[in-house]
Formats: sequence, structure tokens, C-alpha cells
Amino acid sequence: MRLLFIGDVVGRPGRQALERKLDRLIDRHQVDLVIANGENAAAGFGLTLDVARELFDTGIDVITSGNHIWDKREIYSYLDDQPRLLRPANYSSDAPGRGHGVYATSSGVKVGVINLEGRIFMNPLECPFRTADRLIEELRKETKVILVDIHAEATSEKMALGHYLDGRASAVIGTHTHVQTADEHLMPGGTAYLTDAGMTGARDSVIGISKEIAIEKFLTQLPHRFEVAKKNPMINGVLVDIAEESGRAVAIERVMELVS
Repeated sequence: MRLLFIGDVVGRPGRQALERKLDRLIDRHQVDLVIANGENAAAGFGLTLDVARELFDTGIDVITSGNHIWDKREIYSYLDDQPRLLRPANYSSDAPGRGHGVYATSSGVKVGVINLEGRIFMNPLECPFRTADRLIEELRKETKVILVDIHAEATSEKMALGHYLDGRASAVIGTHTHVQTADEHLMPGGTAYLTDAGMTGARDSVIGISKEIAIEKFLTQLPHRFEVAKKNPMINGVLVDIAEESGRAVAIERVMELVS
């Protein structure tokens, strides 16, 4: 089976890129399930009910997220109501929503998805490593095909988690930094790994934000209101082929699709 994981969707340009290209990507690569990180899909920060539904309408099956999922309070109740929308599992159990789930492809194959958030330079959450231990044990009662979205700042933390879960997760894919890395590979135990899937949004930008505003902020160190950039939209992501019976990944390939 083949999974497509889409890197952080940033604002309207990212959503429009998916509206125009995702169905063709799915057909061209014969994708069985689409997972996308959508925590920046609403004007660059957070997610709203309408935007989440818009993403699902493009063909996305599961939306993962990260620290910005809490930016728009209207999404809180939807996190409780919609099992296909995940927040990082290592937040308190008192937080809205859930951090993992099992989803079926059109052919009936079950896929487990776990959403985690790193702790280095980020929030003081529960340990993502121990949380992954617990959730993988739970999910493997239903399926051996398990993808982990590790939403983290530090490359070292993502890499360490990849090695830690090698042979237990089918894929460990990093998000959050919005820059696609070139280190995709299969680990010895059969886990596909990529430090960061990149960003789905305006390529002519600073991680999806207007480059003029970002440069001005760096020059002056003064507060600025960020605006989502619009030019040269692209889709970043990764394809992972997985043997259904064993849950081992057999191939991983980065995706970088320009949208004219």
C-alpha cells in the first residue's frame, strides 16, 4: 500500500495548491491514504472548522497538527467531534481531541496514525517517546501499518525518535520547520524516515510568510504582523510504500510539486 503525507499546509495558497493538484497526485501515484499536517492552514496560524472541512474536501483523509492547533478556539469542539482531525497525543488528556486513530483505505486496509509534538525549544509536554510506546502497543492490536507525525523544532529529537521507533512504526515523518529535508531513507528495522516533509504553500516566502515582513523583522527586531505569502505555490510531502502484513516500509520518496 502507498501513503502520501503532505507537509504543513500554510494558508490559502497551500489550500488552493491542494485543490488544484491533490487529486492528480493521488491518481498518478496510486495513493491509498492521504495524511496532511494542517495546523497552519487558516491564514497561516491555526485551523478553523471551515478550513478543516475544505481540506477534507480536497481528498485528505486525516489531518494532523501541532502547537498551533490551539490558535483558533473554534476548532476545540471539532477536535472532539471529528476523529479524522488529530492534535499531538502528548498534550494532557484534559485537552480537546485525540492524538491517534485507525483509518481504513478504500480497500479496507487499516492504517494507524499517531501525532506527537517535540519538547526541545517547544512546550513542556509529556514525553513523546513514552507516549509513542503506549500508543504503538495499542494500535498494533488492530494494524501493523503505523505512521507517526513528529511535530518538532529540533532535528536531533526527530532523528532520535525515528531510531527509537525503528521496527515498530512503518514511518516517522517530521513536520513544523516548513523546510523539506533530503534525508529520506529506510531504517534497518523497516521504518521509513524523513526529518521534515516541508511545506505546502508559497515557495516565494520565508517558511510561508511574506519575505518582506520576515526580513524587516530580522533587521529591526520589532514586532510585525505576519502575512501569508502568495507567490509560486508548491506541494511538499512524501510517499511511503508499506508491506501491509508486516507493516515494514519498502520505499520512501519525497514529493515537491510546483503549482503553476
